[in-house]
Amino acid sequence: MSETAATTTTATAAAPVRSKALRAAASVLVLRDGPAGMEVLMMRRPQRDDDRSAGAFVFPGGTLDEQDAALHPLCDGLDDAAASARLNVDQNGLDYYLCAAREAFEEAGLLFARDANGQNVDLDTLDADTYGSLREAAGYGGAGIAHVCERLGVRLAVDQLAYGSHWLTPPGLPKRFDTRFFFALAPAGQTARHDGVEAVEHRWMRPVDALDPANQISLVNVTRRMLQSISHFQTAQACFDHARQLRNIVQIMPRLATGPKGVRPVMPEEAPYAEIARIDPDGAGHGRYALAPGAAVKLSERVWRVTADNGNVMTGPGTNTYFVGGGTDNTWAMIDPGPADPAHITAVLAAAPGPVKWILVTHTHLDHSPASVAVREATGAPVWGRVTAVQDRQDQTFAPDRMPEHGERIVLGPHATLRVVHTPGHASNHLCYLLEEEKTLFTGDHVMQGSSVVINPPDGDMRAYLASLQALLDEDLEWIAPGHGFLMPRPRDAIRLLIRHRQQREAKVLNALRALAPADIGTLLASVYDDVPERMHPVAQRSLLAHLRKLEEDGVARETEAVWHLISA
Repeated sequence: MSETAATTTTATAAAPVRSKALRAAASVLVLRDGPAGMEVLMMRRPQRDDDRSAGAFVFPGGTLDEQDAALHPLCDGLDDAAASARLNVDQNGLDYYLCAAREAFEEAGLLFARDANGQNVDLDTLDADTYGSLREAAGYGGAGIAHVCERLGVRLAVDQLAYGSHWLTPPGLPKRFDTRFFFALAPAGQTARHDGVEAVEHRWMRPVDALDPANQISLVNVTRRMLQSISHFQTAQACFDHARQLRNIVQIMPRLATGPKGVRPVMPEEAPYAEIARIDPDGAGHGRYALAPGAAVKLSERVWRVTADNGNVMTGPGTNTYFVGGGTDNTWAMIDPGPADPAHITAVLAAAPGPVKWILVTHTHLDHSPASVAVREATGAPVWGRVTAVQDRQDQTFAPDRMPEHGERIVLGPHATLRVVHTPGHASNHLCYLLEEEKTLFTGDHVMQGSSVVINPPDGDMRAYLASLQALLDEDLEWIAPGHGFLMPRPRDAIRLLIRHRQQREAKVLNALRALAPADIGTLLASVYDDVPERMHPVAQRSLLAHLRKLEEDGVARETEAVWHLISA
């Protein structure tokens, strides 16, 4: 067995020797039904200094080698054209199936094969000498699995393997693998036996038991993820049947990043993934999976970010301050100086890549604008932003030198231009700034990562918020730089998701009114936000009021003496 596409859940911080080469590999999850439910065959790797998976439990598997291509004539039930179509490759897809079948016999002694009569081979009836000689032939330096098939008079039943997953090892590791994972039912009449070389122990385990930290099973990232993906299946047949019907399997490639717990793989569904891919595509080690307060992060030649240490339930990981500009004169705009926190102000002034010539504010909530006073004093830069007549929860110290208009363009340099986009809703004075050259929108709180924003009347307006979101769909955007969180890809998807979320919440408001009206806002809150923890209900009530005010403007609902009524549906 060769190393598969696995990476450990932690990694050394030392810069590894890198190779861009990907080694084609295959692995197989062999399934059976045990006394307490479905079990999967796990093989423990030996301890080796050059093996990142040393001592870990993995599935049988390894890299493709020359004999796999030569085994095509010995296949039964699947040809290369069908296998290649299944794996979405031009040719030689059958090699992956054959590699998985070959490794299952080399490492675990399980042979997926059938005789001329279509019967599965029964290895348990072989005497010890015959079985031993077959395992020796299949081992390293032996005659190969073709010799095994010839002696037994069988062909490899590759159709007993169902293709189910495709993983790439993260960039930045010295060895990288392009691995296809297959599923198979344990063949009857055969007993799994590890080879003692590539696998020094084997266990049949329920996925939930292998994943249970109490059992202290060492797992690499891909193995853990695969086990998590099948842990809900009650029977081996159900799991295998599910794998068989899968189509359009998406390639998965974790990325290594650093953070509070050292280096670990970051999965595509995690919030920092797209940013890591953008700023550290080769896995050099400067991507992060957690926002570090006070640390300056270079997002592009034109953009840097510093995050305030004010993370909480409302601000998520903290408020982002951005520097935008650069170019030949190395002048910069600062977007959202942040809270009036001396440590953050010191950090952003120290992180400035060059002279700060503009201070731009998205809105005047207390985590975004108050530091503008100190930054203006330190840099002499003018403050741009809008004010609001509402006093509640607003920065009373904010005094802009200029109030920009919607559509106004701020030329930061020859190749850096910000366009002002008025986006009322979260706040009446809310602005976004579009870096035209990179199609990156700095959204403040208009679009946040991982959550919807609070719309708090009277300054917050749900109708205006939805209209502002809809207008952004007409912009040519590639990235969102939110006021809270990492860079976000696919802006239109994120914006449509927010619109749909608000529409679904409005539908719940209407349903609650139909069922409960006349009702006060507290009664409606329990129904409309039944999916939100009660500790968040005081915050949710602000957005509920915004929804009700919108319905009131729509002529659907009205409020009389603090009680809401439904006018029409």
